[in-house]
This record gives sequence, structure tokens and C-alpha cells, in this order.
Amino acid sequence: MNIQEAKNEIKNTIRLYLEKDETGDYLVPVVRQRPVFLIGAPGIGKTAIMEQIASEMDIAIVSYSMTHHTRQSAIGLPYLAEKEYAGRKCTVSEYTVSEIIASIYEVMEKSGKKEGILFLDEINCVSETLAPSMLLFLQYKRFGNEQVPQGWVVVTAGNPPQFNKSVKEYDVVTLDRLKYMAVEENYQVWKQYASTANIHPAVLAYLDINQDHFYVIKSTVNGKQYVTARGWEDLSTALRGYERNNIPVNSSLVMEYITVPEIARKFSVYYDLFKKYRTDYDIPNILRGKTTKLLIAKANSAKFDERLSIIAMLKDTLCEHFCKAVYEEDILQKSVKILRTLKTSGDTHILMEIHNKLGELEKELSSKQAAGNLTKDDKIVTKGTIILLNEYADLVANTDKNKFKAIQTAFAKRVETHNKQTEECAKYLQNVFKFIRACWKEGQEMILFVSELTINRYATSFIAKWGSEDYYQYNHELLVYDQDQKLKDEISDLLKAL
Repeated sequence: MNIQEAKNEIKNTIRLYLEKDETGDYLVPVVRQRPVFLIGAPGIGKTAIMEQIASEMDIAIVSYSMTHHTRQSAIGLPYLAEKEYAGRKCTVSEYTVSEIIASIYEVMEKSGKKEGILFLDEINCVSETLAPSMLLFLQYKRFGNEQVPQGWVVVTAGNPPQFNKSVKEYDVVTLDRLKYMAVEENYQVWKQYASTANIHPAVLAYLDINQDHFYVIKSTVNGKQYVTARGWEDLSTALRGYERNNIPVNSSLVMEYITVPEIARKFSVYYDLFKKYRTDYDIPNILRGKTTKLLIAKANSAKFDERLSIIAMLKDTLCEHFCKAVYEEDILQKSVKILRTLKTSGDTHILMEIHNKLGELEKELSSKQAAGNLTKDDKIVTKGTIILLNEYADLVANTDKNKFKAIQTAFAKRVETHNKQTEECAKYLQNVFKFIRACWKEGQEMILFVSELTINRYATSFIAKWGSEDYYQYNHELLVYDQDQKLKDEISDLLKAL
């Protein structure tokens, strides 16, 4: 299965294990809750999907790499305790609480989340001293004297033996206690993630042309050479940083992340071409609708890899604007709910109420941070709302009368600015469609561009909110969805009328 299929299956498993009966007890007993064993090549995204699952299911996550754990740190340290058996006092061995179990309780206390995921990576690389205890853990979820708290689902991961010399192959007895999921790399699935993860457009355009370069691991006389999804993403981050700071990018930088020499060289050459295309095709001017016949003719006569680069640059720049507009919309929506509660506070108590709301937002942030499921989107929107409320707190503190009215006026100006921002974004999108039609009519480039928008969450969120006739025209799947939604709305209206 690919990583997206594995993610869906793990979510289904967690739903099953967390299902309760009418008395509040878990339906699947602990002994029958087989830990998931996610096995796949390094850098494929195993850890990343676990963080996504925790966020999407609003549960906590505690992650550990098992490679550094000894028997003592995982199970606990032994100590002597006095017991009495059949009237006779005895000295027996007990164990302190496992570091791993203790971490779960700490997260529960800090986050307020009582359910979560215990994610143990590199599970098939545990030390020789710890290995004998793992069978007991996998079946009964116990480390030493302590059991994993109820409501915490165990998910494990590891690499196949060919990628790690420390791997111990499991026997049937161990495997029979696991829910085994083998994951393979898949560029198209990763691209859906990458489209919204700010992966550099040069990386995506290059991999669209050279999909067989997405994931490569091979042995040579000089050792292992590898290219992974993690490597491409980390290279992308480096490229963005170098460009922001005007630092030249050379093949040595690429080789730090892409260790197969021929792939690193090819990408370096392509990146230099990409930079040239970025200069030749003034993307900001295309978005503003300022194109020339000469530029259109140049794009029309360009080779396919150059056309892919143009599409990638257009999509990347557009989605930067979409992202800002979507975040601002979310901040305003989150803020307006708070402002409604301030309306009833009265001028006397409004500042105190703002500070109360700020405290709630800070607590929300720290709770998600402690639970390990704070997403980038949540962080940006919540922090943006905090900044906005702090501005209103300063405004109120320096206003003698009509304090709420002052907030309303300031908020209305912010909404007006946002409306102009969205109108500008909509115009940018319209101009890009116009440019693509002028260059390549309604050919494969148009299909590619619409497909790129469709897999980008910020683009689809923007279009769903503010619309785009050009997009609707070319995306037949969305039209089908709209018709289906209209039917559902009509049925709902009929039911209300009955």
C-alpha cells in the first residue's frame, strides 16, 4: 500500500480501538488491540502521517525512537521493596515507572487529552537487552509493572532489513501479535502532500519529468546512495532559505540531500534552467495581466519541460496569495466569534473579557502543543487571532467611550482590506487562465494547471469560498460535485417544508 492508504487504515484501526460501549468501556479489549506495525523504506513519511493522524483525530501523540532505549529506560529501574506474603515479610524486586509510560501521563496532564497514540519508531531495532520484553509489551501493552493507559493505541514502525543493519527480523510468534502494514513509495501520493507543504516548484517540476528519481536506494562500491521523499523536502527547505538570503545554490548543496551523483547533477542543471525561466517569464506581471505577444510566443514555442516549469511557477506564486487569503479568512472567522461575546460585556468589563479570551487562546495553543497535534495551520490562525485581540486590547485601553464601537470600526477596516485582498487574488487567477489560453489554448497545459490547483488545499479552499468560473469550466469533477450538492440541498429544503 502507499502512505496515504496506510494513513487511512491506521485511522480506521484507531477508531475501532477507541470505540466504546454504552457503559463507556472500550469494545476491543487491550489484549486484542494488535499494535500497528508500519514497515517501509526510510524517508517515506511514516512519522509525518502519525502527526497528521493525531491532529485530524484530535488526540494526543507520544513518539519515541526505540534505537536509543535500553531495558532500564523502557521498563524502569529495579529497586527493593518490602512485601508480606502469608504472614511472612519478603524483599522483592519492583520497577520504577517506565520513561515511556511516564511521558504518556505527562502529556495527558498537560494537554487534557485522555486518548492518544503511542508511536514507537525503529521497533525492530531494539537493543538485545530489551528485545525479550517486547513480546509482553506487544500483547499486553506493558512496560515493566506499568501498563499503557487505556485509550492509548500503540503504533510501531520500522525499516526493512536491507536498509538497516540493526534490524532484527521478527519471528512468527511476534508478527502474529502485530497488525502488519507494508508501505511503498509513491510519487503521486507524495505530490498531493507536497503541493500544500510549500515544496519548491523546481523540485516538483523536476520530479514531474523524472518520477523515477523520486525514491532511489542502491549499493555501490563507495557505499549506499539514496534519494528519499525526506531528502527532497529538506532540499526544498534549503532552496527556499538560500533564495531568501541571496545565497548561490550549487551542486554541492544538492549533494548534501540527494546522494545519487547523477540525479544530483541533473537536478542542479535543471535548477539553473528553472532560475532562468523565472527571470525570462516575469510571473508577478503575468498575475497582474501584463503580458506581451513576445512572451506568449516564447511560451508557445517552449519545450515541454519548460512549460512544466512555467506552470509550476504560476501555481506556486498563486498559491502563496491563496494561502495568505485563506489564513486571513480563518483569523477573521475565529475573531468574529470572540467579538460577539465581547458585545455583551459592556465598556466597563470589555478589556478584562479580551484578556480572558487571550488566556483561552494561549491555553488552546499550549494544550495542542503538549498533545503533539498542533498543526502549522492551527498555529498560524491562533497566533494571528491573538495578535489581533492584543491590538484591540491596546485600542480599548486608549479609548474613553464607545469601546466596542471602536473595535467594530477597526474590525470593519480589516474585513475591507481582506475583501480587496481576495478580489486581487481572484483577478490573479483569472489572468493566469487567460495567459495559459493565449499560450497553449485548452491543451494538456491547461489540464495540468487545473490538476495542480485541485490538489492544493489553499487553492481549493479559496475557490470554494470565492469561486472561479474558469476553474469550474475546466474541472468537470467539481461540476459534478456541485450538481450533487445542489441535489442534496434541494432534498434538505423539501424535508424542511414537510
